[in-house]
Amino acid sequence: QVHLVETGGGLVQPGGSLKLTCSVSERTDKKYGMAWFRQAPGKEREFVAAISRSGSATRYEDSVEGRFHISREDADNKAYLQMDNLAPEDTAVYYCNVAPFFSTYETDYANLIPWGQGSQVTVSS
Repeated sequence: QVHLVETGGGLVQPGGSLKLTCSVSERTDKKYGMAWFRQAPGKEREFVAAISRSGSATRYEDSVEGRFHISREDADNKAYLQMDNLAPEDTAVYYCNVAPFFSTYETDYANLIPWGQGSQVTVSS
C-alpha cells in the first residue's frame, strides 16, 4: 500500500527554523499536487501550504506566508516544508498528502493515500 512518512519535526525555540520532509512510497513524478496541513491540540486540521504538480505554483495560509516555503523533488518522491521564524502558535503535528490536482482544501487530499503519522513541531522557549 502506498504511504506517506513525515520527518524533521522537533523542539525549537521561537524564531528558530525546521525543515520537514514528506516521503511518498511511490513515484510522484508531477502526478500530484502536494500539500502540508497541521493540527494543533484541540483544533481541527488546517491547511498550511500547497504546491502544484509542476511546482510552478504555491499557496500558503496567511499566518505562514513569508515564513514557510514549500518545495518538491519528484526525483526523490519528496516534498519539503522549510519553516523559518517559528512562533509558539506554529506548534502542531504536521501532515503531508497528495491530490490529483492543485488544491488548498483538505477534502481533496487523502483520497489517494491515507494520512501518515505526522511530525510533531513544538515551538517553545
